Amino acid sequence: MMRRTSRARHSAAVAGAAGWPEAWTMTRKRRSEYAHVMTDSTEIGRYCDELLGVQVLSDYCPNGLQLAGVRPVRHLVSGVTASLALIEAAVDAGADALLVHHGWFWKGEDPRLVGMHGRRVRAAVEGGLALLAYHLPLDVHPELGNNRRLAAVLGIRDATPAGADGLLWTGELPEPVPGEVFARAVGTSLGRRPLHVPVVDRPVRRLAWCTGAAQRFIDQAAALGVDLYLSGEVSEPTGHQGGGLGLREVAAGHHATGRYGGQALGEHLGGHVGLGHRFGDIDNPA
Repeated sequence: MMRRTSRARHSAAVAGAAGWPEAWTMTRKRRSEYAHVMTDSTEIGRYCDELLGVQVLSDYCPNGLQLAGVRPVRHLVSGVTASLALIEAAVDAGADALLVHHGWFWKGEDPRLVGMHGRRVRAAVEGGLALLAYHLPLDVHPELGNNRRLAAVLGIRDATPAGADGLLWTGELPEPVPGEVFARAVGTSLGRRPLHVPVVDRPVRRLAWCTGAAQRFIDQAAALGVDLYLSGEVSEPTGHQGGGLGLREVAAGHHATGRYGGQALGEHLGGHVGLGHRFGDIDNPA
């Protein structure tokens, strides 16, 4: 993990260049103001809300504290999805709080706490866990976001948001490589074989990406003149669109591409206020 001082300078530079809201560039002084109250799950939620600029994004779910804790937070587990398996693993690990990218209470979802939903909530309550969840804010953040962190994992240079919302990013590889070589490198880095749609024959140098279920951005990626579009998921229409648009597509997995933002935020909280932190990777092949 990079030192906080370097990350703070880099975050401010990137956000300034992109014209992003000031909410995404919390100052070190403002961060330090929270440090003395950061063992309370409500205060941790307020800190993360401000750090991630929750108020500037419209989302499909509530972001922030979704279940208040019953004890001071000393140990934190981060992960991708607040599944029953991850909740049980966090309780077994002695965690006081769980931080995830995919939480509960999605738009259009049955709000009743029955079946699977009831079992997850019951396990968290009985285990005394607080639950914090950040969806789009944890995708787009210039320092800790999934898009930024995926670029670092894959060795993509000059990673830059292609729009003010921070969802679609562009960058370059150190040197042009055949598409098959890049796809294999993605599989090695993420620990799973991606789906590669090789509709054009030219090497890959410039690429665009968005983590998670972002195949719908393929038209925007093509308009940027890139050689390849990387997302978490693929759908049947985009398998055809790539050929018509003249760019390759790689779908590397929703879970696999969304692992790094929550882990980075957990590490940040651990380094900032001394919480014990562990990343829990409950594998999901999708």
